[in-house]
Amino acid sequence: MAILERLKELLSPAAAPAEEDERDRVATATCVLLLEMAGADEDFSAEEREHIMATLRKRFSLSEEDATQLIEASKAARGQSYDLWTFTNQINKACPPDEKTRIIEEIWRVVYADGTLDAHEDHLVHKFARLLNLTHPQLIDAKLKVLDERNR
Repeated sequence: MAILERLKELLSPAAAPAEEDERDRVATATCVLLLEMAGADEDFSAEEREHIMATLRKRFSLSEEDATQLIEASKAARGQSYDLWTFTNQINKACPPDEKTRIIEEIWRVVYADGTLDAHEDHLVHKFARLLNLTHPQLIDAKLKVLDERNR
């Protein structure tokens, strides 16, 4: 089955809630958020792409090829969606708060991959936190953790 067909099947409301399907939906949703953040400042840098690839490979145990396919499938899924709620809702359904906090940390890492935080990125990461039902202190704690890692 082609990756795009599989993605459409996974995102459809009638999809079976099997554990593997849920994992695929979370991977796609996470990838969409990371890509959305990388494009927020209209400069998808090599550092951001490398970080996203590394994150997908590590978090979801993917090969380089599978991570590349996930990125392409996620771009297609985002192109067919009117909003980000579809993706954050998938994460909210499947992930406990600590996992959502780890996702927002990865989003902050994408923000700081190029060394700067611009106003669009700041607005978008706050939007993601709201959509993921994270509190402002959780968002700021994640940001401070990422900044601390960068300063080591």
